[in-house]
Amino acid sequence: MASTFRCDIVSAEEEIFHGEATLLVATGEIGELGIAPRHAPLITRLKPGKVVVTLPNGEHLDFAVSGGILEVQPQVVTVLADTAIRAQDIDEAAVRAAKEEAERILSKKDPKMSAEEAQAQLAMSVAQLSALERLRKNMKH
Repeated sequence: MASTFRCDIVSAEEEIFHGEATLLVATGEIGELGIAPRHAPLITRLKPGKVVVTLPNGEHLDFAVSGGILEVQPQVVTVLADTAIRAQDIDEAAVRAAKEEAERILSKKDPKMSAEEAQAQLAMSVAQLSALERLRKNMKH
């Protein structure tokens, strides 16, 4: 059996995932990170994007996070996300609407939302759509 580490993905509201994993891929401040068993200890900020967890049976779980912190310890990898959602729980229509609103606000400088808030909303929407697309692709195989 492949060596594993315990993986926890939590948001401010709830625990999203808790289990054994063989690999975790996330987007850190300086780019994509791949965390495997026995990775060196690390703490970094996460950018909005997807987090992919590979289970011991080879299955991939996709999550979308709005940012947060990734902490790697010898036997435990923890994602402390501002917000996180499993790909299969994403409401595509709501995400597309939020993406369109963020794009409209950024293009017109709408006072209802700051540019920073709109950019964060846009990044999270894109991350969720990306996770949803990967989920659909995996279901076809």
